[in-house]
Amino acid sequence: MTEADWKRVQASPEFRQLRKRLRAFVFPMTVLFLGWYLLYVVLAAYAQGFMSTKLVGNINVGLVLGLLQFVSTFVITGLYVRHANRHLDPVADQIREDVEGAAK
Repeated sequence: MTEADWKRVQASPEFRQLRKRLRAFVFPMTVLFLGWYLLYVVLAAYAQGFMSTKLVGNINVGLVLGLLQFVSTFVITGLYVRHANRHLDPVADQIREDVEGAAK
């Protein structure tokens, strides 16, 4: 395929729809996660008394919030996979079929 062919694909409504669907998920989720992470860092720096509050035994609020950072990463990954399977992959598959069909 030539560069002109790729530019035609990028200008297609299907490709624009794919980019829109991707961005509609990625940008808000990125802002949400970075806000959550920044909150954790700010609390660790400026609310040491709160973060060191013991919950059970030697487990404190800071440890729980830190572990929740990992949990939220896995949740976001799962949400993205579900979003991609439902909304991105069908459109990407159609674009790929169109491109491969045009190349033959």
